Amino acid sequence: MSGELTRDAFLGGRVHAWQPRQGYRAGNDPVLLAAACPARSGDTVLELGCGVGVASLCLAARVPGLHLTGVERQEAYARLAERNAAEAGVDLEIVAADLAALPAGLRGRSFDHVIANPPYYRPGGGTAAGDPGREAALREETPLLQWTAVAAARLKPRGWLTMIQSADRLPDLLGALVGMGSVSVLPLQGRAGRPAGRILLRARKGGRAPFRLLPPFLLHEGERHLSDGDSYAPEMSAILRDAFPIDWP
Repeated sequence: MSGELTRDAFLGGRVHAWQPRQGYRAGNDPVLLAAACPARSGDTVLELGCGVGVASLCLAARVPGLHLTGVERQEAYARLAERNAAEAGVDLEIVAADLAALPAGLRGRSFDHVIANPPYYRPGGGTAAGDPGREAALREETPLLQWTAVAAARLKPRGWLTMIQSADRLPDLLGALVGMGSVSVLPLQGRAGRPAGRILLRARKGGRAPFRLLPPFLLHEGERHLSDGDSYAPEMSAILRDAFPIDWP
C-alpha cells in the first residue's frame, strides 16, 4: 500500500473512509454487501476481511445500535479501518489477524451475522496487481472453504452469513457452505440482457429452507452507457446514495 491516501464518501456522504490511492480501493461491492445484511439494532456482526471498514461502516449508518467486529490481516488496512471507525464514532472493533488463525479471544465469541467479500480471483493465472495490498485483496490465498468454515464456526445457531462474490465463483461458494442452509442467491446484473457479474448470497446456520435463485437485481438502466453520469437503476441509486437496504425477495 502506498503512503498516499484519499478520503472517499459513500452513501451520499453519510460514510467517509480513508483508503490508499494506489492499493485496494473499496467501491460499490462493500456497499451492496452491507445493504444485503439483514442485521437489526442490537445484533452482533463480524466482518471477515474488512479492509478499511467500508462495509461495516455502511451497515452501521443504516442500522443503529450494532456491535461490529472486523478482521483484517493486512496491518495497514486494519489501522485505516480503526481510524475510519474512530472518526465516524462507530462501535467497530478491529482485529488485525489472518482469519485462518484468529486469536483465542475471538474464537471464543459468536455472532448474529457474518459478512464477507472474499477475493474474487483463483490462485495463479492472470496478471498480478502491481500493488501488494491490492493483489492480496483480489486474489485468493485462503480457500473459500476456509472463509465459510470460519464464518459458520463464529455464527450463533440460526445466524446469517452474507457474502458477495464473482458470479463465476458461485459453484465454488455453494460447494464450500458447510453447516449452512436456507441458501438464497441474488444475481447482480450490470445491465438488462447481460450476464450477472457478481452475486450476493445469504445462508443460515442450521437453516433448512430450500435453495432459492432470485430474480436478478439490476444495477444500471439501459442496454449501454449513453451519456455522462452513472445511469444507476432507481433501486441501486437508493442503496448507494440513501442507505436503503436491498429488498431481498
